[in-house]
Amino acid sequence: MRYYKKKDAILILEDGTQFNGKAVSNNQNTAFGEICFNTGMTGYQEIFTDPSYHGQLMVTTNAHIGNYGVHKEENQSDSPKIAGLICKNFSYNPSRPSSDQSLEEFLNQSKLFAISDIDTRALVRHIRKHGAMNAVISTQIDDIDNLKKKLEEYPKMDGLELASKVSTSKPYFFGNNNSNYKIAVLDLGVKTNILKYLAEREAYLKVFPYNSSIEDLMSFKPDAIFLSNGPGDPQPLKSAVKLAKKAIEQNIPTFGICLGHQVIALSQGISTFKMHHGHRGINHPVMNLVTGKSEITSQNHGFAVNKDEAESHSGVEITHLHLNDQTLAGFKLKGKKCFSVQYHPEAGPGPNDANYLFDDFFKIYSA
Repeated sequence: MRYYKKKDAILILEDGTQFNGKAVSNNQNTAFGEICFNTGMTGYQEIFTDPSYHGQLMVTTNAHIGNYGVHKEENQSDSPKIAGLICKNFSYNPSRPSSDQSLEEFLNQSKLFAISDIDTRALVRHIRKHGAMNAVISTQIDDIDNLKKKLEEYPKMDGLELASKVSTSKPYFFGNNNSNYKIAVLDLGVKTNILKYLAEREAYLKVFPYNSSIEDLMSFKPDAIFLSNGPGDPQPLKSAVKLAKKAIEQNIPTFGICLGHQVIALSQGISTFKMHHGHRGINHPVMNLVTGKSEITSQNHGFAVNKDEAESHSGVEITHLHLNDQTLAGFKLKGKKCFSVQYHPEAGPGPNDANYLFDDFFKIYSA
């Protein structure tokens, strides 16, 4: 139990809107980023360590955060990747017996700033109405003008390349080297669970940096290529787009998730766009147009593929649609061993609604 009086803190949005709160830890701190919200009732540790959230201030809509602590096996990368945390009620004492540490200890170790006692319902309604925007959270409540000035200068997410901030700096291996198949992974911000799902299907993985060439990946002599999830705008990723285009031209089995999905679209001349406030949560309904079945999916993206351009592209078959707003959620290329989706099948909120996508990938490269 924490007995100290928590420091006052403030949240300032780019449009000037302000919310008052409290610092989770008794330290003076400030954090900037694009504000977004996730509607998941569980999985906060997976969210915080997902590389796709790099540079974002995360608003959690569940009223209680930290109540079941942290377990190291649930990390999706080597450290938290969000820029900061905004929540309603922060729980300092975890109730899960298997937890390794409290969320407070976890955040402090990573020097990640968090504020609580925010009216998150009002905040989320504001974001849904006015869209994603930059924001700052801080305990420097006596220096509001300076915070606003710095916020004005903070870079926008639109046009921002962030894959380089979270990608591996050098290639590494994952899985059993005696597996039957080999997959080259382009790391744009890959989640650990994705690597586990691929390795479980008799695949030995070599994970490459975000700016690797097709020649780099093919030096591994892989049976297939996987383009991972990741943060930021896909359009600046020229080398990844070039790699995807060459892989498709050579008809190398290729699968993309989220940012990888967007990169594949760009490689085919289909544009992407910044969404109003994005899709982030574990209850997003997606229709599989091939099977006619719906899936409950986990999603985390602020950019999407232009559906009209995909529909008019002679080489593209749209396979999945988001049922809330009819945005494109998946497609495959006609006559090519390539498909992609705009959601996270490895996150398993269904829990197994989308596992078949990894099996489909296996069928393509093992045929």
